Amino acid sequence: MLKTRATTTSFVLPGVLFSVTLLLGGCAATGDKDTAEDPEEQEARTTEAADTSADDRDTSSEETTEHTPEIRDSAPERYVVQKGDTLWDISAMYLEEPWYWPEIWAVNPDIENPHLIYPGDVLSIYYVDGEPRITVDAGPRVRPTKRLSPEVRIEELEDDTPPISTLQSFMFQPRVLDEETLDKAPYILAADDDRVIFGPGDRVYARNAEDTEEYEIYHIVRRDEMLIDPDTGEELGVATIPVGEAEIVEPGHVARVNIRRGEREAVRGDRLVPFTDEQDMLFDIGRPPEDIDGKVIKLFDAITQIGRHQAAVINRGERDGVENGHVFAAFTHGRTVRDPVAGTNEEVDLPEERAGEVMVFKTFEKVSYVLMTESERTLREGYTVRHP
Repeated sequence: MLKTRATTTSFVLPGVLFSVTLLLGGCAATGDKDTAEDPEEQEARTTEAADTSADDRDTSSEETTEHTPEIRDSAPERYVVQKGDTLWDISAMYLEEPWYWPEIWAVNPDIENPHLIYPGDVLSIYYVDGEPRITVDAGPRVRPTKRLSPEVRIEELEDDTPPISTLQSFMFQPRVLDEETLDKAPYILAADDDRVIFGPGDRVYARNAEDTEEYEIYHIVRRDEMLIDPDTGEELGVATIPVGEAEIVEPGHVARVNIRRGEREAVRGDRLVPFTDEQDMLFDIGRPPEDIDGKVIKLFDAITQIGRHQAAVINRGERDGVENGHVFAAFTHGRTVRDPVAGTNEEVDLPEERAGEVMVFKTFEKVSYVLMTESERTLREGYTVRHP
């Protein structure tokens, strides 16, 4: 006796779940061996099995031909899934028999859930050993790819100096103060425990803070050294090392202070100086007046020499006409050597050599901080800077 069974295939689309019910032929499990081997029943069973999907075909003694899903002539090579599309609509667009969709659907390794299709997915047809496949090869869920081939690009640069945006991460907020201002500034006295170093989030106490106000922001700085002009001997100001930022919680002779940000560890004795607005990073890059030349008088965070993207101080400032963005060429000071050939062991000054370029990023009245933007050799104290 011939019976039928219903098989339901489900497809999922965001917000859409639909099923296709296929009637599959099958033979009842009743009757004796002679009945099961009846030629008419065997022929009927084979006929029913030929109409089912590949997974449910009967493996009878009669040989059946494997079915290959047929792509419609009108099927697009590429299709962008639209909002409201159902998987059945898409299957019918591509296939003569839409229920064969699972057999031609190829999994894209970039897709986290290959069982779902989303608006914006780009479907494409390709063939493997003559059999059709459909895959998602573009859309918002697929990582973009670019096919590269050898090529030569020629681009003309307007200026050899890097743009400010590429240098901002190397700039900082230096402070040069006079002795009196630094001596009168509040300073970190201690914390509420015995620690000797402090960082962001720590509560500390500052002395000489009577004139501060609640919630006022201060720079934390550390005294470095007095800057001296090597040519005139003039005192140009006290260089400081930036440490971080602090907020006054409760003013007083001994004030409560919170450390908000730290570039390095704060220690007892570090000074609090009034907060200044962040420096303007939108200045234009240009050349200084031709008659300005100066010398490197200090290296920042270095002992004997610096390289590209490190900072130094020069003995020229606002009073000399120096502005943020001015670019100077830096030169070595030619060494003096003795001539071993000359009978008098004569001293000879060697010519200076170009060391690179430096750009001013913070000016004060008498000095400026510069960043080395081009390096042909290391920069040292005493090197000359002038119009490039």
